[in-house]
Amino acid sequence: MRCHFVVAVLLLAGCAASAPQLPDLASVDVVLLGEQHDADAHRDLQQQWVAGLAARGTLGALALEMAERGTSTAGLAATASEAQVRDALQWNTQAWPWDRYRPAIMEAVRAGAPVLGANLPRAQQLQAMRDASLDQLLPGPALKAQQQAIRIGHCELLPENQITPMTRIQIARDQAMAQTIASAVAPGKVVVLLAGAGHVQADLGVPRHLPPSVTVRPVVLPQQAGDGVDHCEALRKQMGRPVS
Repeated sequence: MRCHFVVAVLLLAGCAASAPQLPDLASVDVVLLGEQHDADAHRDLQQQWVAGLAARGTLGALALEMAERGTSTAGLAATASEAQVRDALQWNTQAWPWDRYRPAIMEAVRAGAPVLGANLPRAQQLQAMRDASLDQLLPGPALKAQQQAIRIGHCELLPENQITPMTRIQIARDQAMAQTIASAVAPGKVVVLLAGAGHVQADLGVPRHLPPSVTVRPVVLPQQAGDGVDHCEALRKQMGRPVS
């Protein structure tokens, strides 16, 4: 896996109606767009990346953390309705707001590029929690960093005995996304992944699990003001913890 890391979106300012200017991706097989899940502004940036590649004729596929691996729009026409697309992806509206991802997804569908569910299916997560072999997929320092990210990502509320199983799920999810991407790589085309920023980290996330022959460009979308929801407070309530 050859990785060229980018810490900011390389689109030039301009209205969404015009074709965005993307960086030179001539030698890139995969672009990983790392979002902040509660940043609505990232919706337009994701659409612009997909639209820009579609305008170049180089959009190979759009892969999603937000849909499970094995789902796909590949059998749909470019004129498919949003309802047909949601059905094909088995979209979980309780977990992922459709309106936030609809523009990028429908841009890909209209361009004739398949949209691929890439995340580890929920039915396989229990097995992943018990799979100690997943611990070996990251070197020691990276594994510890991933474990710490799990702690912080869950607001330091997880019991310590849940850190290892939850880290295994994270690793298995990254592996599943990498496998989906790798299967979609094609000469002269770019596969785009939409995922949380943690999944696109070169040292911890999806890039770790891609074949050496794949050239990948992780792009972390700029930090934005969130949706105003205190997610740690919500998690405390969900876990029955006192709210500070």
